[in-house]
Amino acid sequence: MLENFPLEKIVEPLLTWFQENARALPWRAQATPYRVWVSEIMLQQTRVEAVKPYFERFTKALPTIKDLAECEEEKLLKLWEGLGYYNRVRNMQNAAQTVMKEYGGVLPADYEKLLKLKGIGHYTAGAIASIAYKIPVPAVDGNVLRVITRVSADDSDIMKQSVRTKVEQALSQIIPKQRASAFNQGLMELGATVCLPNGAPLCEQCPWKDFCEAKKKNLWSKLPVKSKAKPRHIEDKTVFIIRDGEKFMLHKRPAKGLLAGLYELPNTSGHLTEEEALLWAKNQELSPIRIQKLEEAKHIFSHVEWHMTGYVIRVDELIDNKKGMLFVEVSESEEQYPIPAAFSAYTKYINIRLGNEKFK
Repeated sequence: MLENFPLEKIVEPLLTWFQENARALPWRAQATPYRVWVSEIMLQQTRVEAVKPYFERFTKALPTIKDLAECEEEKLLKLWEGLGYYNRVRNMQNAAQTVMKEYGGVLPADYEKLLKLKGIGHYTAGAIASIAYKIPVPAVDGNVLRVITRVSADDSDIMKQSVRTKVEQALSQIIPKQRASAFNQGLMELGATVCLPNGAPLCEQCPWKDFCEAKKKNLWSKLPVKSKAKPRHIEDKTVFIIRDGEKFMLHKRPAKGLLAGLYELPNTSGHLTEEEALLWAKNQELSPIRIQKLEEAKHIFSHVEWHMTGYVIRVDELIDNKKGMLFVEVSESEEQYPIPAAFSAYTKYINIRLGNEKFK
């Protein structure tokens, strides 16, 4: 258990290991507070390799907090397209606007003040404070929880806030005051590259292999303990690709709720037959010429799962109608309209690349 483990033992081996094994990452090369912040928000729920092109594109388009604060919403969402969790970038913009008003456009070098900014929790505040400002505060994410519970063989449920707080308090006692950045990044790096989340850890590469309790007792497959989340709600949907030559139909989602303000392929609840799909099209004031059934697809959100089927419907004369639909050229959609990755299984039928596909 963490309470009985001499945690100070981890410090020097970790710092030495990180110095020798740190990956070259774009946000490490120039660890300004803004760049650290952007990278940490992007890295939530997303792998490092996937984030790299997004980070480069985002920071090139919006190199300063002022640029982020003033960015027009559709451009902002387009820059984030494919990363998911769009409220995160909206929260970033809200926080950037606060920073412009209250801190002269510079993220405060103060952990408690960072915590008060929209969308910045304990982990992100700790990462910005320690990496950018060298303030000795912990930054506890999933990687850190995993390596700490394994090295100490602690079987507490890491889904509980009390356990995260316990780990934060324990690390705050041992974090080296002059090397907070290397210590926190070392913990994250160890979890990302050695003490892996899926599959067996690479114990022989670990700087803690001589005193790791999970290795000693062969407990790695049982740690960390993580209570199961509630099952996701499943929604059946039929997705439509409505085409007329090089134009296709988009629909802007409501300003609030799931995927708020993004552009979607038209869709409706349930799995429709071809006959029902044609009737749906006619009810949208469209004139279908032919229909093609598409494969089924699935997209998983944090609390909802979409089970989709699709149709391509060719229509005669696409013109803007009263149903809130928009008809756009394929080429302009890639540049202007943010479309969520939930529809990526079907965008290939109109040759649209979403998110990371555009970087290949």
